[in-house]
Amino acid sequence: MPKERNPYQGEIDFAELALKFPHLKRNGQLDFSDPQAVKQLTYSLLKRDFNLELELPDDRLCPPVPNRLNYILWIQDLLDTSHERYDDKYHADREVTGLDIGTGSSCIYPLLGCSQRSKWRFLASELDPKNLTYAQQNIARNKLQHRIKPIKSSADSPLIPLDEELGINNIDFCMTNPPFYASDADLLASVASKSRPPNSACTGAPVEMVCPGGEIAFVSRMIAESADLGDRVQWYSSMLGKLSSVGTIVNKLRKAGVTNWTVREFVQGGKTRRWGVAWSWADMRPSVSGARSKGVEAKLLPFPSEFEVDVGGDGTVFTREEVAETIDQQMTRLDLRWRFRADVAAGVGFAGRNVWSRAARRKKEKKGDDDMDENDEDIALGFRISCEQSEKVKGQVDVRIRWLQGEDHVLFESFCGMVKRLVSG
Repeated sequence: MPKERNPYQGEIDFAELALKFPHLKRNGQLDFSDPQAVKQLTYSLLKRDFNLELELPDDRLCPPVPNRLNYILWIQDLLDTSHERYDDKYHADREVTGLDIGTGSSCIYPLLGCSQRSKWRFLASELDPKNLTYAQQNIARNKLQHRIKPIKSSADSPLIPLDEELGINNIDFCMTNPPFYASDADLLASVASKSRPPNSACTGAPVEMVCPGGEIAFVSRMIAESADLGDRVQWYSSMLGKLSSVGTIVNKLRKAGVTNWTVREFVQGGKTRRWGVAWSWADMRPSVSGARSKGVEAKLLPFPSEFEVDVGGDGTVFTREEVAETIDQQMTRLDLRWRFRADVAAGVGFAGRNVWSRAARRKKEKKGDDDMDENDEDIALGFRISCEQSEKVKGQVDVRIRWLQGEDHVLFESFCGMVKRLVSG
């Protein structure tokens, strides 16, 4: 991840920060067991790195900025690599609407999201009256009332109230950092089980830390609501505080029929670890970097959306233009839609079914040269193929196949096998 997107790639230089914000130091040093010091750190980072100002009550959660930014950057990656321009890039003109479920007193996710992207808007729901009051004040303090709408929620209202309270048809994503613990006893047991004290003071209220069934029950409720809403929300997501919850949630998604999900591990400073799980009922596939995270069991990860074939380099010399031309000629012969650009040695294609098997090719030859059957308007597989000259091996061309759209990973795997045989032959 480029450093300009994430200023917290390495350790924070607290000494340098304290020079700019002297109030960080108390008695000449930083004491992060002190809730006020933790709060001042949050204020300082938000001001220095995002020009955001905040005011928090003493008895509510103080969000760690690097951790919260990690979640926002992940949502950016998911949206940037699963849209209908099919180029895996951020488009500054794209308007995005997100829902932050349980925004807290800080309203941190909407503030960070809007500070980074000018076309983003947020709906920010909150159950706790005190949190909602502070959230409203923080929105106004940063002059973002026209882009962030706070919403009072209730315990029995939907978590994603598109119809009931919002009156809108669809949004691009929803995000949440739900209470981790199922009960006060669960919270106390978690604290007691840790061999070392926490890295910083926690000022969270019970309404922020505990809910019946904990984070698993909360996200399970989201999954149930998402099954009814379908692709009216492109990406549903949640942060999780327990690694054990990740497997449980992924299994619930599979049982619900979800085929498009992602898992991300968030690590900050080598100490604090959190996990994100996102899912979509739509068929736009995010990049591997957005969908498959290191540090997570392979069995919990989705099928890879990228495949690479190395051509040449074993004494045989190829140019990317030669390999790209071979691919273009084959794609043109198949019964699919194909757009190729010779200047960048890449193309994007869409197929309504498997059209590369021998039987499909024979059928194509009998029919003639129509691009696609009229019955193949639904896209079963969207893909991009790009060719790049290897920088490491002389005469080698790296062919990358990117799964852009579709639900059937077996179909994508079959297509990759066809391309591999084509360029390797």
